[in-house]
Amino acid sequence: MRSLNPHDPSDVVLEFEPAAGPAIAAAVDRAREAQAKWALVPAAERGGALEAAAMQLRARSDDFADLIVREVGKPVREARGEVERAIRVLHYYGQLVLVPDGETYPSGDQSSWLFVRRRPLGVCGLITPWNFPLAIPMWKAAPALAFGNAVVLKPAPEASSLAVLMGELLSRHLPAGCFEVVLGDGAQGQALVEHDTVRAVSFTGSVAVGHRVAAAAASRGARVQCEMGGLNASVVLRDADIEAAARTIAAAAMGYAGQKCTATSRVIVERGIAPGLRDALVGAVEELSVVDPASENCVVGPVITRAARDNVLAAVQRSGGRLLTGGKPLAESGYYVAPTLVELEDRQDVLAQQEVFGPVAAVMTAKTASEAIDIANGTRYGLSAALFTKDLDAAMHFVQRMESGLVRINASTSGVDYYAPFGGIKDSSHGPREMGVAGRDFFTETRTFLISA
Repeated sequence: MRSLNPHDPSDVVLEFEPAAGPAIAAAVDRAREAQAKWALVPAAERGGALEAAAMQLRARSDDFADLIVREVGKPVREARGEVERAIRVLHYYGQLVLVPDGETYPSGDQSSWLFVRRRPLGVCGLITPWNFPLAIPMWKAAPALAFGNAVVLKPAPEASSLAVLMGELLSRHLPAGCFEVVLGDGAQGQALVEHDTVRAVSFTGSVAVGHRVAAAAASRGARVQCEMGGLNASVVLRDADIEAAARTIAAAAMGYAGQKCTATSRVIVERGIAPGLRDALVGAVEELSVVDPASENCVVGPVITRAARDNVLAAVQRSGGRLLTGGKPLAESGYYVAPTLVELEDRQDVLAQQEVFGPVAAVMTAKTASEAIDIANGTRYGLSAALFTKDLDAAMHFVQRMESGLVRINASTSGVDYYAPFGGIKDSSHGPREMGVAGRDFFTETRTFLISA
């Protein structure tokens, strides 16, 4: 298998053999042996290991950012931001490990001690995507490691080189076996999910694969969480600042070629301002820079593979909407697609119901704010949603009615806060939230103790 530079597919970033079954089993065994000792290390020392890793990552931030640009085509400014987020995640969990790990309760006889403590699960399997090749593995691995677990990471093939580099960095600060990396595709991920020793699985990827992961892990009693994408809506009401909304939505929809699970995929605007918003949005999208992701002024960049580019263009062609801008490949050496806006009338159109994961957004009109919310909720996804308005009552109504795990007012649908719970509803997520304190909760279990005299 090979990982290619999406800007220049002749550039082979990494060539590797997928891990065979015995190699995956051996990695899990090493993790199991290491975890038994790691769980006994004092919390302060475990946190210190993460803090040390954060400092080394900062010292090597340019190396990691350059590799993110090269391997997955992320614009360089976003790549630097991703590295910074990973550093902060490590610092955060390096400190969170010192919060109270239990609580006491009144005992039945008032002379005994009844208390609860959080304990690690054991070996945790992480299956991660290519679009955030450092941040997503880190926000899963950091809480798992901080609270005494060991980790086996199976990254997307397209981000294999980043995973190897991350493993090298973390392994310098952890006991051997605490952080294992196995390379491959779906077969390797399935083997990890089905391994009897893996006590928890954290997955980020597609809906179809996520449902299979959830079923396989649950069938043997393993803890599981799955984040599975979105078809995120930005709703613009008649009192909104049209120009500001258009700029924010354009960046949210097209930044990093729309390859974020929180990217804006649908723009729903009240009828009275629809022409003005449409024109402003087309103008904002056409101003975005689609160039080599290593360029400082790049906003969009390439999609990840040739197949991804073909799928994006095919979805636009299947749509029954009116093309406003884009909809074609660009004359570049890599996998570039012109940022695309399509105006729709049919709420069941492919662009209104299916995640494209590219620089494409559908523009739809609603008669009222209430109808706009109905349209926004009318998909099987429920990850992120945004509302643009100056009306506080409208904002509060939107917050109450939106079927999304993340709801933002006058802000982009894209982006997450590593210290707050992250996840969606409906087909966007399965299982508990991740990040923040929720990360600790997922990777630990409570045990109740009674000590009598």
